[in-house]
Amino acid sequence: MSAGATTAEDPAHGLAVAVLVPCHNEEVAIASVVAGFRAALPRATIYVYDNNSRDNTAAAARAAGAVVRTEPLQGKGNVVRRMFADIEADIYVLVDGDDTYDPAAAPAMVRLLVENQLDMVTGARVTEIEAAYRPGHRFGNRVLTGIVGWIFGKRVSDMLSGYRVFSRRFVKSFPALAGGFETETEFTVHALELRMPIGELPTAYKERPPGSVSKLRTWQDGLRILRTILVLVKEERPLPFFSLAGAVLLAAGVGLFVPVLLEYLATGLVPRLPTAVLSTGLVLLSFLSFACGLILDTVTHGRREAKRMAYLAIPAPAPRSGQSTPTPAGR
Repeated sequence: MSAGATTAEDPAHGLAVAVLVPCHNEEVAIASVVAGFRAALPRATIYVYDNNSRDNTAAAARAAGAVVRTEPLQGKGNVVRRMFADIEADIYVLVDGDDTYDPAAAPAMVRLLVENQLDMVTGARVTEIEAAYRPGHRFGNRVLTGIVGWIFGKRVSDMLSGYRVFSRRFVKSFPALAGGFETETEFTVHALELRMPIGELPTAYKERPPGSVSKLRTWQDGLRILRTILVLVKEERPLPFFSLAGAVLLAAGVGLFVPVLLEYLATGLVPRLPTAVLSTGLVLLSFLSFACGLILDTVTHGRREAKRMAYLAIPAPAPRSGQSTPTPAGR
């Protein structure tokens, strides 16, 4: 078979591909996930990271042919941080271990990343099965994705998808600070802030297999993600964040001061001295907030430059020439 034909069939020809599967109590589903990705990406090395499972997740993954490792710190974000630090590859496919994502979509996602030299491809979930993607989760995803899009740029339609393909330079420049499911929000904001080339493909999404239980907590995880968005806005957009806080404080201070001023103009007296002092304090705090925003904006600009330089220090994904055998991931 010619090199061109091989490359056409294998979008990652000559590149080391690692499939990363964080798992917690996925004994029922993990074997199917591993088998699916072994069929879809036969050259890839599949890593399953067991996150304190109380069932036989690790044994089932090992029997299916995956490389099994453990991460004792609970939470998906902690597992992602460990995987990104430990595993060496050219292309990383990240997927949940609950058998809800379609492994057959992986080659197309990898091809899109390689051929267009992208840094992240998101599998946007498409399904008509209400049990797989409940209306509440769908609505929450739209709201949270809309907030991030409004603040950081509308380039992703499914911010909370757990199915991603990354380049090496994304993975090795990603700080991975989150501890739980909010790590998907970090992926998106990191890519948008550094203006990375990214893509998205619609992928089939199905319900969990019988006997598998979701770990998502709708309200708790939604609030954690919203909190993460607010923290990221503070850190990545400090001038608008503190300017808004300053404007609220200034409006409150002026609102309290107006009645005091009108009474003083009418009577020449200031009987509500505590209100006058409070309004003065609020106005001073508003100016302090504006000043903090200006200073932190300069600091953030420097941090963004440093992250950009770290990102540029890693080569873009590109197929290697020749027929050489890909270097196994993790070696």
